Amino acid sequence: MSLSYKEMHQTLMEELRLYHYPVAVKFFFDDEELATFKEKAEFYVPVKPMTFCQWELAARMKGQTVLATREDLGCSNALVSFGWKDIDDNEIKSHMKYVRSIEQAEKFVRSKPRLDMGSVKAIAVGPLGDAIVAPSVVHFYCDNMQSYHLAVDYMAAMDQHPLRTNVTMNSSACGGTVFSFLEKTANMLPACSGSYNAGKTERGEINFMIPGEHIEATVERLLERKRNLGSSAITRPGDGFPGADVCKNCPLIIFKKGESPACAACDN
Repeated sequence: MSLSYKEMHQTLMEELRLYHYPVAVKFFFDDEELATFKEKAEFYVPVKPMTFCQWELAARMKGQTVLATREDLGCSNALVSFGWKDIDDNEIKSHMKYVRSIEQAEKFVRSKPRLDMGSVKAIAVGPLGDAIVAPSVVHFYCDNMQSYHLAVDYMAAMDQHPLRTNVTMNSSACGGTVFSFLEKTANMLPACSGSYNAGKTERGEINFMIPGEHIEATVERLLERKRNLGSSAITRPGDGFPGADVCKNCPLIIFKKGESPACAACDN
């Protein structure tokens, strides 16, 4: 790996002007790997059961690494997504407000991406720059323009076009991350009702997920673009991102440096 996770984190924060830290999500399937992580990492644990996207609050806003297990998760949707709970009647009924019938609710719930039942021992979420093991997925909470830049760099880096994303009902952070991990592709989707109404996406952030094994190639593509174009901005190459959020060829939104009367007098 030519770039460290700390270097990737710093590049993404600086070049994309991210408000939130990129979150390294790690699914632990192996007891030995989990034990090694516990020995080497500085981590926090939830005091009470809460949602997966609330675990990520500590990572993306406080810079803390959280290690949690099934007993720490108080969200039925995430329990299903991570293979920690099977689909039951209550899970299906909880989706009735979104759909036209109970049959459609069951169809939609069963079509969500899920990890194998009981396969995950624990899950860690933390800032990408603090990762001590390869992340399963890197999860960004970002705005529209930042997500566009991530998508463009990802597609160029992975030679993948168009980028087909996976939007699910009531499981954006958890289900969206699982989809990215299982399908080995980036994913972009809006906040679901649970994460938005709970105040965890207070600025209308968009979810963007990149498989852990693809994050370095994506960041390297961003840096390549910066070297070739003078900045990381796609909308207006040469400007610092987000630069001028207008078409690069717009003849109307242009500014020039002003000159004070005092300076003009000095020149004379």
